[in-house]
Amino acid sequence: MGPVGAGSVRRPRRPWLDRSPGGAGSYGDWSSLAMQLIYALILLVVTPRAHADDPPAIPVGLDAIRQWGRWPLLRTGVRAYMRSTYDRVGGNEGADASHFLYQEADDANVALDLAGPGLVCFTRFNHWHGSPWTHEVDGVRRVVRESSTADPLHPDPDATFLPSHLFPEPLAFTWAATKGADLSWVPIPFERSYRLAYGRTHYGTGYYIFQRFVPGMRLSTPIRSWDFATPPAADVLALLRRSADELAPDAGQSEVSGGADLEPGKPLALAGLPAGPATVRAITLSAPRSRALALGRSRLRITWDDRAEPSADAPVALFFGAGTLYNRDGREYLVKAFPASVRFDADRVSLACVFPMPFFRTARMELVGGPDPVADVRWSVRWSGLSDPADRLAYFHATYRDHPTPEPGRDLTLLDTTRAEGGGDWSGHLVGTSFIFSHRAALTTLEGDPRFYFDDAESPQAQGTGTEEWGGGGDYWGGRNMTLPLAGHPVGAIDAAHAKEPEDLIESAYRFLLPDLMPFGRNARITLEPGGTNESAEHYETLTYWYGRPGATLVRTDSLAVGDPESEHAHGYRSPDASAPYEIVSRFERGVDHLHGEEIFPAQRERGRTTTGTSEFTLRLDPANAGVMLRRRLDYAYPDQRAEVDVADATAPGKPAWQPAGTWYLAGSNTCVYSNPKGELEGPQHIAQTSNRRLREDEFLLPLSATQGRRSIRVRIRFTPVSRPLFPGHPIPPQAWSEIRYEAHCYVRTPAPS
Repeated sequence: MGPVGAGSVRRPRRPWLDRSPGGAGSYGDWSSLAMQLIYALILLVVTPRAHADDPPAIPVGLDAIRQWGRWPLLRTGVRAYMRSTYDRVGGNEGADASHFLYQEADDANVALDLAGPGLVCFTRFNHWHGSPWTHEVDGVRRVVRESSTADPLHPDPDATFLPSHLFPEPLAFTWAATKGADLSWVPIPFERSYRLAYGRTHYGTGYYIFQRFVPGMRLSTPIRSWDFATPPAADVLALLRRSADELAPDAGQSEVSGGADLEPGKPLALAGLPAGPATVRAITLSAPRSRALALGRSRLRITWDDRAEPSADAPVALFFGAGTLYNRDGREYLVKAFPASVRFDADRVSLACVFPMPFFRTARMELVGGPDPVADVRWSVRWSGLSDPADRLAYFHATYRDHPTPEPGRDLTLLDTTRAEGGGDWSGHLVGTSFIFSHRAALTTLEGDPRFYFDDAESPQAQGTGTEEWGGGGDYWGGRNMTLPLAGHPVGAIDAAHAKEPEDLIESAYRFLLPDLMPFGRNARITLEPGGTNESAEHYETLTYWYGRPGATLVRTDSLAVGDPESEHAHGYRSPDASAPYEIVSRFERGVDHLHGEEIFPAQRERGRTTTGTSEFTLRLDPANAGVMLRRRLDYAYPDQRAEVDVADATAPGKPAWQPAGTWYLAGSNTCVYSNPKGELEGPQHIAQTSNRRLREDEFLLPLSATQGRRSIRVRIRFTPVSRPLFPGHPIPPQAWSEIRYEAHCYVRTPAPS
């Protein structure tokens, strides 16, 4: 902490090295200048040569951690998805476990199946259940086990992933550390295909985050097939072992600090920040240990560039990763996360946050007192300059919502950017949540699934299996507390009977996203199911961390309604082998559609076609696009829909000059295999389950070379059937490519803040 005294300024002695812990445009946390130079040379070799107007290279994989100072950088041309073993009918069957896309064999129960290039950023399993797991990368099978696999009835208390050198802490943790889950942030890149299969199916629950990239966009490192041999780099492991309070001391080039008494309900300005452009690199607060609870109940407000509303306005405890600053067992760290920490010593409680926060003109920060006074509050703010282009950066946000009485049957809305700071379009990325899920030590609320929708999507791009799974745990963490770099359950008693004080009844969790952050180009709606079937009446409080800037970087430029004669004619739709238009009355995948006899989500009517041949159509683009995303609405009753996509310039004379654009593949269908035997070592079950959710949307990213500079494109879809049974011996269902609607969404630039 800086010295007490409003407005005191300190400048570090080594500003030329202060870029290393992640200043804007930096390359990571290095222990020596030599290591920085080596890494810079590597970047020169693997990164494509840039033109002056090119966007910065997007940090991917381990580079996203190394270059954590570039958290605010817009991820134009990147899409993230979260898939899981969730109950396909929106309920909580088997606690959202063991719902597989298909079974290739008794020991190959497939939960994720992807085609084309991409990057698996995160995997989560419940304990060792499902191990051994097979990661099939570009056709090569890589088997990963947990050390409890050999004797799951007597699990290894010091469990590790095997091979252990490929999954070291703190990039991977087993239930021995997390109190219930096996987690891995080890990146698994693939160039052509990826599949994840469970070897066993008892309580086979899990969720997985993967990213897709517009082919041809600049990445910090090329996507190369996982070699299953190279351990994660030591510098990344060393960086993740540090927490926010350890990163903060050298995180900026300048600092302003001060101290004062905080009065109930009154604002205390954290003054002295310079005029922008600049980046806030660290915010630290401290108070006497005896006043920790009162400090946690105050609020932190941050307003960028004189905007009409603050971009952060949140309870202090929740902002720094905990639902309360009550320290039931006298731990040194209540929160020891990468971007935020809560640390106790004999005399004081100290809080630190190192989310980089760029601004362009002004930054106003203030503490607002809670119900009780807090004497001797000390604070410091550190900042550095900006090196990334201003039109590529987004503001930091921390959006707080109080949910005292959840509406039965409805997900809680943690964030709806269309209503943020006056509403309108926003582009940016989700980087985390911190949330209270009970004020009375009730852990059953944790059955609720997270569901995230980006850019007006009807299907969630992210669908999880439960609240504690999102927070890095499993089986309610066994009621115990834990804190990891990117996930944790820092506070809350095991149950009400064991609570020491009323504050001990507050249960909270956090989940931060860095290598697995989730971009959006127009809007984001972040939701959480209260209870396993949207039935919980528990009092929730939620905080959503996100980066965003006003304006859209993803714009819909055209839409083809298949089955509508006028739309088909306008888009030159041709599909000689297509079916006649037919109506589909069904639902998208969301929560329960009925609760206590009341219909929550009514079915809707759509019209489309299927084809077993080739479809062609024309879509308008913005010629200044920086990439194009196609979105298709479809009938998910047809399994494993796979097609080859070709693109041509629709305005060029003569026959189309087709360019291959990749494989568009959506595995599974609204019929899945449920296999959840009672015993750890029992063989798999073969239970086919068909949900009433036939409607779905899917996305496909076109190569830059096929879209840039073009006002319209001709798209050709060539169906290539998979013809695979749901499980061995099951009849192969009818195969077809479903078309209800196609949309073109163009990535565009937004002007820099003025």
